[in-house]
Parts: sequence; structure tokens; C-alpha cells
Amino acid sequence: MSESSFNQLHLPDLQITNFRCIDHLSIGKLGRVTLIAGHNGIGKTTVLEAVRIYADRGRYDSLMELLDEREEFVTSFSENQKPVAIPDYDAFFFDRNGKIGDFFSIGTLCEQENLMIKIIDARDLPDFQPELFVNATTENTFKALSINYKGSQYMLPWTSEIGGLFQRKFSHQIPPSQRRRIALSVSDSDMPDSINTVSLGPGLPKNDMFARYWDRIALTEEEAIVLDMLRLTGQHIDRIAVVGDERSRHRSGSRIIVKLLDDPQRVSLRSLGDGLTRLFATGLALTGSRNGFFLIDEVENGIHHSVQYSFWKMVIQIAQECNIQVLATTHSFECVKAFVMATSETQDVDGVLVRLSRKNGELHAIEYDEEKLLLASEYDVEVR
Repeated sequence: MSESSFNQLHLPDLQITNFRCIDHLSIGKLGRVTLIAGHNGIGKTTVLEAVRIYADRGRYDSLMELLDEREEFVTSFSENQKPVAIPDYDAFFFDRNGKIGDFFSIGTLCEQENLMIKIIDARDLPDFQPELFVNATTENTFKALSINYKGSQYMLPWTSEIGGLFQRKFSHQIPPSQRRRIALSVSDSDMPDSINTVSLGPGLPKNDMFARYWDRIALTEEEAIVLDMLRLTGQHIDRIAVVGDERSRHRSGSRIIVKLLDDPQRVSLRSLGDGLTRLFATGLALTGSRNGFFLIDEVENGIHHSVQYSFWKMVIQIAQECNIQVLATTHSFECVKAFVMATSETQDVDGVLVRLSRKNGELHAIEYDEEKLLLASEYDVEVR
């Protein structure tokens, strides 16, 4: 990888149209590390979700993961009139009532390179198969999603009546007779490669996530990143490991244990508090985000204000060294101030604060680069 491509941001700016609660949003500049602030319900988490979809080029799995996390399903009925849970694609569209012709788009201010997901009428497709729709009862039956990115395209059927949409972990919710893909659904392997992305929500991940990411860095130099992140609190942690629970043969039975300096006992990481567990999750997520995106929602959760300056210094350093673009959200004024201090003292790394607000019903993004951040901090200007 060349030096120029290494330092190039995946998203130097951002434009979102008709996605969830965002009718239109333009952010003129994103940094190596971008902190997004704003009131509850303004759309901060939605921005992170949009970046997740963009990074994975609108692939099926990413769409399903987001709907699963928000429990956005609707009930339909199979051919034998048994209830079936299907994804609520309407939830992705601005008015939550997607009609044929509606779309949402995510990408840069250069619209030619944006990802677009549009609702189309399956009857207009050249390979339309009428026999698949013999039981059609509503217009929804004929709807499909067209996912388009840089000249590549694939389709997804809208309802379970024309195919088994849920696969892998969702397939158990669908009767066996419905577990099938149809010709309408073109393989998403035709889409350009995804950008490596790790997303961390406001809560604490489960141990199976910890185990999966720890497996990737065990006995490598990246272990030091996670240990240094844990030591930000002043805890004298010597070593860390993921071990299997003797009561379970499954990976979900794994536990994270730590060895403290000058203490022969091994203790559970979770027994040391949510703050350390959150820092562990952040360290692991950073190591897994190399050359990609790290998205973290409510970044201040579990982290004491006295640690946040050191936390941001470390995140900024790792983001630069590992070519990671970080987008985070916050409600905390202490978090913002720590971010301002850390970015102002870090050379050659763009740190940007974005505040989302609505004026006359329109969503706006106010961007603070490092110079504006310093002034805001000096005069205690409210930027949350």
C-alpha cells in the first residue's frame, strides 16, 4: 500500500439522503477521527448506521444485522398461513412507508460514487418470473430492493412470499418450505469489496465477540494495544486471556480473565467493572479496524471523565498508525473537551467535531476543525 493511499480517508466528507430519520444531511469534512454531537434523536446513531451500510456496499448481511439490532421485523404469513417474521425494509426509508421509486443514498458529496438503494417493481425486471407470484395479494409482493454502487447492482425480494429472505441465523424463524433464494436475488458477490468495519454500540458486547477478536491478535504485537487501553484507568494489569467455561463446550461459554501485577489470582475482567470492559472492547475493536472504519456509539459510556483525555490521545494515535477512520458519537461535554484537548496536541491528524441540529425542520451539520475547537474550548462555547 502506497503512502498516499494509506493516508487517504475512506470518507473525506459525507452525504446521506432519505435514510431513516435523515431526509438530507451533508457533512463537508470528516477527519481521521470525527466526534458527532447533538441532542437525543437528532440522528447521530443513524449516521453511524449509514456508514456501516456504505462500507459494506449495501450487502444483505449488513442490512439484516441493522434490522436485527433494532428488532425491526413485520409479520407475514406463509403459504400454509403460519406467521413468518420478515425484515421491515420500510424502516430504512425516511417516511417508513417505502413506495416503488423511493430510494436512499449514502456516500460522499460526489454523488456519482454514492451507494443507492431503491425500491423497484419486480415486474419490470427482464428476468421476472410470474410463477413466483401466483399467490400475490398486495402491491408489496411485487416490490424489490435494487442495490447500486459504482455500476454494480444486485436485487433483494421484499417479502417472504417470493423467497426465503432470512438465511443463516435468521433461517430458524422461517418454515423449511420457505428457506430458499430465487432468481430475483442476484449474488452480491458482484459488488465491489467491502471496507473493513467494526462497530461498537453503547452497551457492553457479549463474550463471544471478545473471544472472536482476541483470537485474531493473540500472541501478536497488537495485544499491547489492548493492554495499554486497559491500563489507562491506572489498573496494574499484567496479562489477559480468553478461557473456556468448563460448564459449556460452546464458544459463547468463554470468559475474559486478567492477571494483575503482584497478585497470584486470576480474576474475571467483568468483575473489575463496566469501565474496564468497555475499554477492552474498544481496544479489540481498534485492532480489528485496521485499514477501515471504527464506529463507536456513545463513546463516553463507562469511561470516567478523568481518563477521557488519555483515551482520545490513544485512539488518535492508533487510528493514524493503523490507517483507521474513526467516527464516534457523544452526549458528554467532558468527552468533547477531552477530544478538543487531545486533537489540538496531535500533529498531522485531522480531528473534527460535528454538531447536528435542526433549524426550521431541516437537519444541519456544523463542523469544527481543530482551530475552531480550540476557540470553543477556550471560551466554553457549547458544542454538544
